[in-house]
Amino acid sequence: MSGTRRAGWVAAIPMGLLALATVYPLVFTTNVALKTRREYVLDRFSPAGSWNWDNLVRAWTGVGMSRYFLNSVVVVTCSVALLLLIGSMAGFALARLKFRGSSVLFLGVLAALFVPFQVVMVPLARIMTGAGLVDTWPGLVLAYVAQFLPFTIFLLTSFYSTVPADVVDAARIDGNTVYGVYWRIMLPIGAPALLSVGVLDALFCWNDVLISLSLMPSAEHRTLMVGVTSLRGQYSDDIPAFAAGVLIAAVPVLVVYLFLQRQIADGVTAGSTKG
Repeated sequence: MSGTRRAGWVAAIPMGLLALATVYPLVFTTNVALKTRREYVLDRFSPAGSWNWDNLVRAWTGVGMSRYFLNSVVVVTCSVALLLLIGSMAGFALARLKFRGSSVLFLGVLAALFVPFQVVMVPLARIMTGAGLVDTWPGLVLAYVAQFLPFTIFLLTSFYSTVPADVVDAARIDGNTVYGVYWRIMLPIGAPALLSVGVLDALFCWNDVLISLSLMPSAEHRTLMVGVTSLRGQYSDDIPAFAAGVLIAAVPVLVVYLFLQRQIADGVTAGSTKG
């Protein structure tokens, strides 16, 4: 065996094991969701004897997962739209509009990346309570924007820094204002980065549990992930129904990863190279 093939096998074995460890929980959850309660009690690891779709139907209609799903779609859509609008404007300003304090402001954005939500959870809850935004969709959207905006600004600033300064100068010479340069030049150029960052922001908001659980106490306004966590107590003796809820919450994320994996990878590396 040549050295190249041997090196390939050395790399392929751990990567294959990692892929198996990643896929197995999804396969196991799907198998459990398709079992009856009796089949699960008798042998939780055996393949489902007959695919029982009643668990999925019951989780979607009877438990309220459809309402939680709609809540998540509305909140995530509004949050991502605001994040991309504010983040792209701030990224363009920090990358191409040099003003007094811009470097300090960018360092502040970097510092905010290292502040976990647990640190600001109590002050944020008090502010939201005082403003009457607790248990409202606008309040949750604003909380998501505040939490994930530093990440969005950082990536878009890094991307816009790779755009040649001559492009901006030429647009200004043609008579465009600062807003014209942003709207007519920078937004179209930044479309790939906006898509990548938007996908990442959507995944962050969709998978969130702590922020939504802190600010949305009522069952009517729960997001999908919080609704799934509530199933654990409600269906602690019916694991297949709980697994069906988990599967419903995981399928949209899986679809996004399958079809937009290139954009996700580009978003992680946005601005890391020049040209």
